[in-house]
Amino acid sequence: MAYKKSKKQQVKNIDTVVAHVQSTFNNTIVSITTTDGNVLLRGSAGQLGFKGARKGTPFAATQIAGNLAKEMLTLGVRMVEVNMKGPGAGRDSVVRALQSSGLTVSVLRDVTPLPHNGCRPPKKRRV
Repeated sequence: MAYKKSKKQQVKNIDTVVAHVQSTFNNTIVSITTTDGNVLLRGSAGQLGFKGARKGTPFAATQIAGNLAKEMLTLGVRMVEVNMKGPGAGRDSVVRALQSSGLTVSVLRDVTPLPHNGCRPPKKRRV
């Protein structure tokens, strides 16, 4: 059986991408997708080597965004739309890191799910 040569990764010229930031108290996860929703890049604090409580810090979120921004610039990305989700500490620092790396943030959206009425509360306590 003949050896198949693997194709080189093509440099895609994508102008606008969407950054989905999920920030919890324990971790920050960032996914970079096309406007159609195809995932190009992803990163998290655990992937960079942060462990435990340090994963939820703003510094870890800055490091994630900085690494992803370098990779986005090689793909030819110029504009970023940011969808933020969750209550964590890394929300704002991701946006600041993307802007400082030379990318233009065009849209900031908060897509945190909010309950309309929520779960049924527990029954009243009898003492």
